[in-house]
Amino acid sequence: MRQTLWTLAALLSHWRRHPANLATLVVGLAVATALWSGVQALNAQARRSYDSAAAVFTGGGTQNLVAVRGGLFAQELFVKLRRAGVKVSPALEGAARVNEKNFRLIGVEPLTLPMASTLAPLRETKEATNILSGEGRSFASNQTLRDLRLDEGARVTTERGFTLPPLVAMEEAPPGAIVVDIGAAQKALDRAQRLSRLIVDGETRVDAARLGEIAGDALRIVEPDEESDLSRLTDSFHLNLTAFGLLAFLVGFFIVNASFGLAYEQRLPMVRTLRALGVPAHGLIAAMLIELLVFTLLAGGAGLICGYFIAAALLPDVAASLEGLYGAQVSGRLALDARWWLSGFAMAGAGATLAAGSGLSKTLRLPVLSVARPIAWREAHHRYLRRQGALATLSLIAAVLAWRSADTLEAGFAVIAFALLGVALLLPVALAALLRLGERLARHPLARWFFADGRQEIAGLSLALMALLLALATNIGVGGMVEGFRRTFTAWLDERLVAEIYYEAATPADAREIEDWARGRPEVAAILPVWRTKTRIADWPVEVMGMAPHETYAAHFPLIDSRQDAWRALRDEDAVMISEQLARRLGVSLGETIDIPTPNENWRARIVGVFPDYGNPKGQLRVDHARLAQHFSDASGVHYSLRVAPGKIAAVMEDMQARFGAKIARIVDNAEVKKISTDIFERTFTVTAALNTLTLIVSAIALFASLLTLSNLRLAQIAPVWAVGVTRRRLAALELLRILLFSAGAAALAIPLGLFMTWALVAIVNVAAFGWRLPMHVFPAQWAQVFVVALLTALLAAIAPVARLARSAPAELLKVFANER
Repeated sequence: MRQTLWTLAALLSHWRRHPANLATLVVGLAVATALWSGVQALNAQARRSYDSAAAVFTGGGTQNLVAVRGGLFAQELFVKLRRAGVKVSPALEGAARVNEKNFRLIGVEPLTLPMASTLAPLRETKEATNILSGEGRSFASNQTLRDLRLDEGARVTTERGFTLPPLVAMEEAPPGAIVVDIGAAQKALDRAQRLSRLIVDGETRVDAARLGEIAGDALRIVEPDEESDLSRLTDSFHLNLTAFGLLAFLVGFFIVNASFGLAYEQRLPMVRTLRALGVPAHGLIAAMLIELLVFTLLAGGAGLICGYFIAAALLPDVAASLEGLYGAQVSGRLALDARWWLSGFAMAGAGATLAAGSGLSKTLRLPVLSVARPIAWREAHHRYLRRQGALATLSLIAAVLAWRSADTLEAGFAVIAFALLGVALLLPVALAALLRLGERLARHPLARWFFADGRQEIAGLSLALMALLLALATNIGVGGMVEGFRRTFTAWLDERLVAEIYYEAATPADAREIEDWARGRPEVAAILPVWRTKTRIADWPVEVMGMAPHETYAAHFPLIDSRQDAWRALRDEDAVMISEQLARRLGVSLGETIDIPTPNENWRARIVGVFPDYGNPKGQLRVDHARLAQHFSDASGVHYSLRVAPGKIAAVMEDMQARFGAKIARIVDNAEVKKISTDIFERTFTVTAALNTLTLIVSAIALFASLLTLSNLRLAQIAPVWAVGVTRRRLAALELLRILLFSAGAAALAIPLGLFMTWALVAIVNVAAFGWRLPMHVFPAQWAQVFVVALLTALLAAIAPVARLARSAPAELLKVFANER
């Protein structure tokens, strides 16, 4: 044990003599851990919020009964089940708005709530029992009260004009939700005699046969461990974040790998001396493993703390994205459990072990005499280039196989990962081949040395250049996808959002009154009801929307594919238009028929058009307005749009609000709808842009770390050239030129790799994740920008090492010839 400690002390003394190498190693490991753990913290927080929201009804292993086709069902089914002896508790959920913020309104019946339910305290506490007495009570978590800018005791009015009972803080309430008595919820949501689910008492179980006998085929059973629709819909979002986290970790890992490799090279004489003094191989390995543990605890701990702050900074944008895209309420207070800390340390330890393992194995395999030569590791590196080229080829083949064998989201990311890995591995091989060619073609001795020495330097810079390549390619690929999506999305919004005014009435009766008023206004050219309802097809949530026959849709509504007489067929036949993502999920195409579950029976309709529906994670069907009212008695009946003369928009909106007041739940003009949609889009990609930028910064750190660490080792190659008459300033200029050429080569290879990544994202990942395929856009200006960024990154990373070389004292260079080299 004492020998191991003395060996460890000798190994650690290296870092005291080389603080720059120590700094880059710690920073690399900390940054890699921070980016990975930050992304995992965001995912964990979102999933914890989903689980908390679902546990309101499924906590304690309770079953739920919901409508077969989604949406609401008649309250009389609750009565039937209770009379049949099935212990169920009714619940109603819906969306409402307070202070311009969306929240989830939950109505429950506290006397029948199962004891296992998260909201069971409503049965027990004195304050909670007041939910039924007098004016009642509303319950929300402290976080929800802060988000809505409300205090306890406040009474708020929703956008439908309903005033909720006084608010009371209750930490058991799910994030972004207000809990009230079910009667109050039915009034607030205008859902009289309607329910969204029944909670089965945990002491009893319901099977499908008995449920069918009592309720027919109106309800289905949701088991407590069944994945929620929200979890399934957001899987792709979280997988995208995880992929970025892994990429960032990989780039940071390159820093650690390069730092460990160069440190081992510097310590080879020390290793030889320790072995000559009698330190056994297993003792040396034990000391190095302890060293790795120390780095893991220090750098990993720092990375976890930084990851927490990164997650806290990005959480509001992630929460806004999830709410805007999926209607998911995510708590704004970051709470992390022990598993997150352990997983972060595990990733840091795994990264450090993998990074150190390569250099350690090379050190132990080298003969003792070779160990005395600090250049041995880099000479050995060139022998690995051929193997690296073979591995790169295998990675590219794996990418092709992954693309041909499956069309899942995981396969899409596998295609990108294998392609990135393959091209990154090819970069040092390609640069070495070009340098070898330049050496053969060069005639001047200094030029030949320039290329030959570049091949020598590739060994120490390969990992940093690979990290730079990955960061640049990711910026091109993701940036191209996002910018292409932005252009497509903007053009699509201009086509979809043609009406000048959009409004939602508080109740269907209010909607009829407003509609009658609008018919008498000469400024209103058309009244277009946009009623909607929900159903489920192939166990997937689907929104069904009605479209009134009007030239607005025929002239502007975008279609990917359609029958020539699609709009006539939609009006006169049992026809439907289907969103692109739903068509892909169901595997149907133009001309085929689909069965649409309705409150009474399935409605068979023929597909006459396929339309893009960007940004919607659910499926959507468009049908004729009259047929929607005929087949779906539970259609909303409150959503409308108006075609109004452009100069009269503000006047019409003011007249509507003055005349109808609370009868209008929400009203916005065309510009406001587009602004809301665009804001959601921009916030959705805020996290992506942030991770992109962080990845590029990490790659710059990797290049700087490698150059700084190599600066000492480079003296052995530079001193002889200086000794024959080449000035230090000229040598520094040649060093800078070589680094810029290396970075230019990485950027040149990053452009086609980034284009491939853009194609893979729009053609594979987006299709698998969301169901829609975006058109491929290219942005040459972005390529030039990335090329300049690569050169600037290399320039900034090389300034300190090059300046150090230019200012190096002659005595320092002469020392090279005094050492045993």
